Amino acid sequence: MNANPASDVVHFLLQPAWTTGVYWLLMLGSLAIAAYAFVAIPAQRSVQHVGNWIFRFLIGSMWWQQTLWKLPPYYTDQPDQPFGATGLSYWMTELGKSAAIPLQGDFVNTIVLPHFYVFAPVVYSLEVLTAVSLLLGLFLRFWGVIGALQILNLWLGLYNAQGEWPWTYFFLLVLQLIFALHHYGRSLGLDAIIAQRYAAEKAHLGIGRFVIEALT
Repeated sequence: MNANPASDVVHFLLQPAWTTGVYWLLMLGSLAIAAYAFVAIPAQRSVQHVGNWIFRFLIGSMWWQQTLWKLPPYYTDQPDQPFGATGLSYWMTELGKSAAIPLQGDFVNTIVLPHFYVFAPVVYSLEVLTAVSLLLGLFLRFWGVIGALQILNLWLGLYNAQGEWPWTYFFLLVLQLIFALHHYGRSLGLDAIIAQRYAAEKAHLGIGRFVIEALT
């Protein structure tokens, strides 16, 4: 039977792994936060907010799924294969060969790859945190920008890679910036709850209000 969107979703949700359990917790958390914001904050009860929540939830799920083939400690889903043949090390090698900007390729080849197990946890952690931010709608302005920078790195790094379509990464880059600029976390997310409480107490927050604005 050929793969199709329905079978892929079922496999993703039922795959026997610890990451599946974590994703279910995040999914249920996102639903609970959305339901609370919808009931507790009248301004959240609109088609626009529901649509924004669906969009960021789907892209957050995409980010989470993309962490599954680079799991620690080997940062690949095929640890029996040689280094550089699969997983994050393979794509870092491709980035070193295909970067649109030679300086980026040189940095990957001379610094990142020789110290792979220093950089790999950083890459993995940033992707996980970006996924969590999108799923829960938490500090989405900040993590939207961080996600955009990660996609920018891929867009330029894999620009000349065989079989890659650069527009794919560019579209993802634009999506991340839209999420950040338009406060998507304030649509049925934790940012909406934080913003509501901040609005009632902002006179007493001082410099903290600038921090909240920057994060949410």
